[in-house]
Amino acid sequence: MKRRLFLKSAMAGSAVATAVGAGLLTPGMVFANSASFKVKSDAATALVASVGQGSFKFKAPKIAENGAVVPMTVDASKIKGVTNISFYIKNNSTPLAASFNLSGAQGHVSTRVKMGKTSLVIALVTAGGTTTSKTQEVKVTIGGCGG
Repeated sequence: MKRRLFLKSAMAGSAVATAVGAGLLTPGMVFANSASFKVKSDAATALVASVGQGSFKFKAPKIAENGAVVPMTVDASKIKGVTNISFYIKNNSTPLAASFNLSGAQGHVSTRVKMGKTSLVIALVTAGGTTTSKTQEVKVTIGGCGG
């Protein structure tokens, strides 16, 4: 590393440390709001019971060979005004696995989530103030967050 690059990175690091120390920069500004990810499993089930069946496409494997990387896709591109797509995994210690807030984007999300054990996976799509869902049971054979 060159001396100038080292000094530049040291100055940037001290500026961030000063901003954190002064309370100008908080972890909540940088990271996702963790409170929304601490939804209880029963609340997720009640939420699905209260919303209607979705007209979007939800793709997840029936059997996940590795629970550490389970691919999931929601295609709601034919629905106008999609504002949020979320994935709930009922038996995970943190049921809300992913939540995507969309603004003016096409309603298509593809991601990989971590599953601790076999569980019901819930995909929720919010469009025009209405939330709809689709569910699928995913069997996890090895790995995951449970070990």
